[in-house]
Amino acid sequence: MSNPVVTHQPAAGSYGTNVQTGEWSSGLCACCSDLLVCALGCFCPLALGCYAANKYGENPCLACVPGGMWSMRTHMRLTYGIQGTLCNDAVMMAFCGWCEMCRMAREIRFRNGEIS
Repeated sequence: MSNPVVTHQPAAGSYGTNVQTGEWSSGLCACCSDLLVCALGCFCPLALGCYAANKYGENPCLACVPGGMWSMRTHMRLTYGIQGTLCNDAVMMAFCGWCEMCRMAREIRFRNGEIS
């Protein structure tokens, strides 16, 4: 049994990088495109946060932790390859939190094939 010969080394900075070229599947203000998410977002945003965290595979209590949904948005954006920055994540969650939670829930449902 012979050992394989390494003929190509990884380039600096190419290992473990994440290419972010994608976009969200829906706009920030497209709340009415998914009535379940829209209703939860309007009447009980905390329940929507728990629902989204659970559907994403996180502990539903993440929605109750300060900064929890911000960190979930960042993780979701990086996982799905969606363009953005940490500053953008913070601003969106601080000033458009309810609409952003609706968009995150729609994105999860879209990626899971529950809506089109």
